[in-house]
Formats: sequence, structure tokens, C-alpha cells
Amino acid sequence: MTHQGHVARTDFVEEDHSGMTTFFRWLGRMVAMVVILAIVSFFTPGFSINGLWSFILAAIVISVLDYLAEAVMKVDASPFGKGIKGFLLAAVILYVAQFLVPNMAVTLIGALLGALAIGILDAIFPSRVM
Repeated sequence: MTHQGHVARTDFVEEDHSGMTTFFRWLGRMVAMVVILAIVSFFTPGFSINGLWSFILAAIVISVLDYLAEAVMKVDASPFGKGIKGFLLAAVILYVAQFLVPNMAVTLIGALLGALAIGILDAIFPSRVM
């Protein structure tokens, strides 16, 4: 009987630990996305974001748009996720994000170059950003 109570308590602790692990994984992805957006913004013509809060908001908006695109269209929106479709969808997400994020400006060419740069950085770093 004591053993069963202990197992139930262990299950509760594992669920709590799993939730924290998920949170830190999400937080790590957001930090990685902010860093990658900063790199892309600095080096990519036609793609600019100014200010820390705009980088953070852009990371959140792009993540939400990516999630919605995957849920609705059943397509991986990562730049190299599903070939040209994933690449173009990533460019569209970057272009649309500028209308939702202050201090973010993206041209059509900037969205394509940004999707390419994010795809390259996503391939180099092990965490999935988009």
C-alpha cells in the first residue's frame, strides 16, 4: 500500500518535471529564435527589426504563425521542411509578421533571403526554430 502511494507521488513529480521541461524547451526555442532573428536582421538586406522587445515579439508572432500554418495546412513551415513549399511558406510568415510587430520591416526579397538565412542557421543549430 505504501508502495502504491509512492508510485502515485512519483507520477505527479514526473508530470510536474515534464511541464517544466516543456517550458524550458519552449523558452530555449524563443531565445534561439531571437538570436537568429538578430543575426538575420543584421546581415540580410530588406529584413530589419529594431529593439529588443520587437525581436521578442517577432519570435513569438513567427512561432504562432508557424504553428497555425502547420495546423491548418498540414505543411511543415520550416524553410527546408518540405522543400519549396516550406521555404515559400516561411517567407510568407516572415512577410506577414512585419504587419504584427512594431519596428519590423521586411521586403519581398528580404522575406525570401530571411527564410533562406533562417533555414541555413536552422540546419547549423540543432534546435528547430521555425
